[in-house]
Amino acid sequence: MPAQQKKIIFCIAGVLSFACALGTAAAIGTQLWVKGTILCKTGALLVNATGQELEKFIGKIQYGLFYGERVRQCGLGGRPFQFSFFPDLLKIIPASIHVSVILFCTVLIVFALVGAGFFMFNAFGSPYETLHGPVGLYLWSFIACSCGCLIMILFSSEVKIHHLSEKIANFKEGNFTFKTHSEHFANSFWIILVCSLVHFLNALLIRFAGFEFPFSKSKDSGTITGAADLMY
Repeated sequence: MPAQQKKIIFCIAGVLSFACALGTAAAIGTQLWVKGTILCKTGALLVNATGQELEKFIGKIQYGLFYGERVRQCGLGGRPFQFSFFPDLLKIIPASIHVSVILFCTVLIVFALVGAGFFMFNAFGSPYETLHGPVGLYLWSFIACSCGCLIMILFSSEVKIHHLSEKIANFKEGNFTFKTHSEHFANSFWIILVCSLVHFLNALLIRFAGFEFPFSKSKDSGTITGAADLMY
């Protein structure tokens, strides 16, 4: 492939990596990771609410990695309550998983920026055969993509397996019991998925530029080695 086309491909990959770093940083600071509704089970059972009557006992909840908000409905109108994970909810959430999600988000941002820098360096500079070259680009893209996948797996397990929404809904609730009525992942969670796919796409762009995947044996090298063996 001509050098000019390789520069264009590296520029595109660098811009995509930088956009992913910005998107991940923005996603961390929002409370748009999970949105859902919570049912005031105690209140609904007291009046034996069914059908449209249940709407008076269904509140809302949304949260991110650091803070969130819930609106409790127990038949007397919505009452909003804002909370933060640190330090309010540390005793009721799986803290190790939650901190790991934040840590991998930070690593994703760092390696996305590193990848963007090396993509631009290889586009406008003189590529080296070490970590500045194609092997390094594959490495940064692989690490960033892996971090994105780990973030989604860990956060999904925290929400679905450990019932994070119900724990938050029942935080500091002595007389009422809340149950998750519905929940879904919001924009910030899907930004992480898009970033993971972008880093995987970057690896394909490197291959499209004409650089073999790491640890892959080319036919030419095998032929040269065989010829050298015959000489000896």
